[in-house]
Amino acid sequence: MSRTSRLPSSLLRAAACTGVAALALTACGSGSGSGSASTGSGEVKVGLITKTDTNPFFVKMKEGAEKTAKAEGVKLMTAAGKFDGDNAGQVTAIENMVASGVKGILITPSDSKAIVPAIEKAKAKGVLVIALDTPTEPQSAVDALFATDNLKAGELIGEYAKAAMKGKTAKIAALDLAPGVSVGVQRHNGFLKGFGATDKDVACAQDTGGDQSKGQTAMENCLQKEPGINVVYTINEPAALGAYTALKAKGREKDVLIVSVDGGCTGTRAVKDGKIAATSQQYPLKMAAKGVKAVVTYAKDGKKASGYTDTGVTLITDKAQDGVASKDTAYGLENCWG
Repeated sequence: MSRTSRLPSSLLRAAACTGVAALALTACGSGSGSGSASTGSGEVKVGLITKTDTNPFFVKMKEGAEKTAKAEGVKLMTAAGKFDGDNAGQVTAIENMVASGVKGILITPSDSKAIVPAIEKAKAKGVLVIALDTPTEPQSAVDALFATDNLKAGELIGEYAKAAMKGKTAKIAALDLAPGVSVGVQRHNGFLKGFGATDKDVACAQDTGGDQSKGQTAMENCLQKEPGINVVYTINEPAALGAYTALKAKGREKDVLIVSVDGGCTGTRAVKDGKIAATSQQYPLKMAAKGVKAVVTYAKDGKKASGYTDTGVTLITDKAQDGVASKDTAYGLENCWG
């Protein structure tokens, strides 16, 4: 966040926003309290809770929320888990934000089921709760969901991989996220659906937590189990780059097809460089912007956002396949994040 002001307090707040620590609540955005969404009780506060504050996806989401909050004249409070899966940290963040008087909370749940009781308590206090990127279980636990269709994202790269194999027998490695995380499950299942396969057709499945070093280890393990692997599905691009490193060490980076999901700038450049064959690009900035605006609307007139809003997904590749809609990396780099 950047903002020019002659008031020392504003400068101090801006400095605090740039150095927010995991789970620390930080107030960002307009400090005037005079925005159009303000109520009699003062300035409207919007909370954003992400899984971590280091993953480029969530960094971009936070940037989008900050930009929109500033434009709307509301105050943004942010918090993040210490790691992907830190449900306890997210629960604490919800409780702190409710106590601080937020009108709405935007959250990317680390544990889609375990977070629900804390969300229900917030809603009981009149707080609008919107999930970004990751749905809760059940999805109806939140007022609304703004997210990529993760099943579709997986399906797109599955269809692409099937077409790219051109009838060759596939030996599939699945480098997944973690057990029970809805985003990982949906992308995995979508890939299999698009490829026309089932879990029985997967030669090796390993969890990576979406981490590059763990992706490399997972790929090494899979190559030991099944040296003939020729298709690699990865939960995200860091895991894909880890897989590429492991394959390159074995001299197999040219004959194994890697497909992924996310569309970050690093991942999109990896597609351009030929390290990843294709990726499904999603749009975190759009999720955050829509979420902040929904809270502003709720603050103005009490109208709650509801249901699911698909924020879009696009297959990015420079090696298009017949029958699979895609855009090239020039488009991907214009629309990437991170």
